[in-house]
Amino acid sequence: MPGNGTVTRSTLRQQIADALRDEVLAGRLRPGRAFTVKEIADQYGVSATPVREALVDLSAQGILEADQHRGFRVPEYSVTDYRNMIEARSLVTDGMFQALTAGHPAFRTPPDDPRTAAALATVRRRGEEAQRAATAGDLSVLIGYDLRFWRELSALFGNPYLGDFLHRLRVQSWVCAVQYLLRLPGLRGRLWAGHTDLVDALARREAEAARAIVAASNAHSLALLENLTSG
Repeated sequence: MPGNGTVTRSTLRQQIADALRDEVLAGRLRPGRAFTVKEIADQYGVSATPVREALVDLSAQGILEADQHRGFRVPEYSVTDYRNMIEARSLVTDGMFQALTAGHPAFRTPPDDPRTAAALATVRRRGEEAQRAATAGDLSVLIGYDLRFWRELSALFGNPYLGDFLHRLRVQSWVCAVQYLLRLPGLRGRLWAGHTDLVDALARREAEAARAIVAASNAHSLALLENLTSG
């Protein structure tokens, strides 16, 4: 049936996009690495159409850059780029936490409301996994849980546009950070691991405490990258 081809192509498109995104986030596709649609299509044994669509999707997300003459390549971000990404992220999260104190619908229920408590408990579990990965220095696992943590946390505010925008910023900032963090001989104990503190502050409706925790996280990661490039 005609619809089956569309579904298959759409599924392939997403699978290829997910696989390439994971390769970039893991640092296996290095900054400046260029490739063509044909190269990726041959690698995965599929037609060019879903590959082209996947690469365009990743380019729109800032994970890849489109090059009119050479296809696509992994972007080479600077520490200044990272600083700007953090600033953009902070504007979004500050707005989220301000909404909390202004009586956002997601937080109008009492702190011990079962539904609110259950939602925060789920986010907290993601945070616990992220913290374990950060403490162990397992960057790939940390990135996966960190992105899920923020996805689920932003979903509590009930605005999918906000969640999508913040997710894109966080993916892009991880693409940038990975390029530098992989230069370190070991990451154990050097990555920020305050996810559960943030959830606990939000559960107590303490927006200023939540802002301070996020600011400390941003300062920590920025200092780590700056130290890596200062020598």
